[in-house]
Amino acid sequence: MEKERDVSTSGEEQVSGKLRVSRRGFLKGMGVSTAAAAMATAMVPQLEAETAPLVKGIREAVIVTEINGKKYRLAVKSHWTLLEVLRRELGLTGTKKTCDRSSCGACTVIMDGKAVYACTQLAIEADKRKITTIEALSEGETMHPIQAAFVREDAYQCGFCTPGQIMSTKALLDSNPRASLAEIKEALSGNICRCSAYPKITKAVLSLARKA
Repeated sequence: MEKERDVSTSGEEQVSGKLRVSRRGFLKGMGVSTAAAAMATAMVPQLEAETAPLVKGIREAVIVTEINGKKYRLAVKSHWTLLEVLRRELGLTGTKKTCDRSSCGACTVIMDGKAVYACTQLAIEADKRKITTIEALSEGETMHPIQAAFVREDAYQCGFCTPGQIMSTKALLDSNPRASLAEIKEALSGNICRCSAYPKITKAVLSLARKA
């Protein structure tokens, strides 16, 4: 004789006075439990973030730096680049902003004797450093020998990359006055000329190295 069975709305079955969970009820219960566990887990990072101590970065700093032979005391933001300070704060716009990611070299300046990209050099890193930009090279109407060589050899077209090319050249010749053609190409490899005036650029620099 078949046992009496009572199916409740909760998915439980009453069989011969004993409680037995049906397959439907079991799956339903598992789904609810899994959802509850997921919600609890998701809340943990949020709770940790809410109770974590606030980390304070540098918001503003005062730096003292020497640019083109002149001392400056500057208030800078922690995220400002040297390029932004040169162009926006000091009006030294000969340093060009092009790629803004250390790919083209148009923003090259000299820091403590080395060519660096100003677009990815933080301004706070210029503290107690000596910086030279393209503006420091000429004296009034008299061009620097490197500038004169570029003009003489027609080593430019649009001219936008030229300040960076010249600053990289100066850093090279200051440290290696008699640089070879291979050394010149290596030193200028980080300066991109979209007009492809490379043969004339290297010719101009080589003419200076041979005179040294």
